[in-house]
Amino acid sequence: MEKLEQLYEGKAKKVFKTDEPELYIVDYKDDATALNGLKKGTIHNKGIINNRVTNHLMKLLEADGVPTHFVEELSDRETLVKKVTIIPLEVIVRNIAAGSLSKRLGLPEGAKLQSTVLEFCYKDDALGDPMVNEYHIAALGVATKEELGKIAEYSFHVNRFLTDYLKDVGIELIDFKLEFGKTTDGTIVLADEISPDTCRFWDSKTHEKLDKDRFRRDMGGEEDAYKEIMKRLLGE
Repeated sequence: MEKLEQLYEGKAKKVFKTDEPELYIVDYKDDATALNGLKKGTIHNKGIINNRVTNHLMKLLEADGVPTHFVEELSDRETLVKKVTIIPLEVIVRNIAAGSLSKRLGLPEGAKLQSTVLEFCYKDDALGDPMVNEYHIAALGVATKEELGKIAEYSFHVNRFLTDYLKDVGIELIDFKLEFGKTTDGTIVLADEISPDTCRFWDSKTHEKLDKDRFRRDMGGEEDAYKEIMKRLLGE
């Protein structure tokens, strides 16, 4: 298999074609952004950690019944994935009040929610990724009712699995963002990444933040936090 031209470069990853038309290569970068790209920086070895953590969790989820785009880890930074058309929705699953939910609803950060919250945001940086509901999604033609139902089903499945899995390594899953795509035959699969970039991970005992909030909020220690996640999940 040969790596060909670059198709896309986002905030955290580059995507390349291969000589296999149904397979792409994702290359994870150390670039860090926040506030819809307004804040920029670098977290040393972030790309390596996010690549390896994502692949580890994707393999576990695939084995537990959630289809993913993961095919094979090629190197510390590169992964072979299925070609998918990304559905332009950010799917946010919330277990504990934090971030924008705390601000919008006036809830103290760390407050336990009475039930898990599922939110959808329309992926458009120029618009600030606005929150949308199922009616907006239908009106925009982003996903059918059946597709949205499948996305919600998989999202809650991911939440149940990760919450239990992370509890065993002393991590509380506060909230996280998922993205889904469709393969060429129309199958919906989990795509993008699951990492300290896209999840709020707190130490179960101390509530120390082990994720990108340390970068967003100028807390410092983000490199150590990312390393701690890899250590707990991969033993490294």
